[in-house]
Amino acid sequence: MKSTALLLLLGTLLLLGQQKKELPQPRAVTPGALPGAPPSDAIVLFSAGTGVDGWTKPDGSPTGCRADNNLMICATGAKDAISKVKYGAVQMHLEFAPPLMADQKGQLRGNSGVYLQGRYEVQILDSFENPTYADGALGAVYGESAPLVNAARRPGEWQTYDIVFHPHKCDADGKVTEMGSVTVILNGVLVQDHHRIQNTKGGCSDGPLLLQDHSGFKGAPHTEMKFRNIWIRRLD
Repeated sequence: MKSTALLLLLGTLLLLGQQKKELPQPRAVTPGALPGAPPSDAIVLFSAGTGVDGWTKPDGSPTGCRADNNLMICATGAKDAISKVKYGAVQMHLEFAPPLMADQKGQLRGNSGVYLQGRYEVQILDSFENPTYADGALGAVYGESAPLVNAARRPGEWQTYDIVFHPHKCDADGKVTEMGSVTVILNGVLVQDHHRIQNTKGGCSDGPLLLQDHSGFKGAPHTEMKFRNIWIRRLD
């Protein structure tokens, strides 16, 4: 009996070993040489030396942002910057530096936004010692989910977003059947943990990255938002 049980055990282990061998090997991706640098399979939307040709205004005309000293600078009145690249599920990285606007407070401090697929806003705001409504702070999914913590750096310092986004799923008629999600890491700190996006605007079609120009209201203060190292990896 013992020998029979042993043979069965060995057979099971052999079968499991064969099944594991049949699994495909992971695709090789070369990481970026430095922190924040794009990996080998990334689509670079803006980086040192790329210029801003990959961006437009909402009407399709060339972007009002400018490339200066390897930075993408978007000043008040430039209009929203929209990437020509459209995407579904992605890993995204971007770096930004809100300006020091000591004469302002709340939402009137350095303010922009990262609109995933041009629809769902992850807020950019100078939230360092600058209280505002919780679901409008830096790291918020605007109007839906406050950040878990306030991980803001001082204004003028470079900050990073690393975002994993999965869009809604739709049926053949375009009706949303499964809500999408977003995970956000701000300056190395988790601030959105697989938040289920409630806004169903736009359905399930691919969309661009949109960087918000915070100038669409009377009395908007002059703001210069700086960006660098913007890239995505498609996860479809």
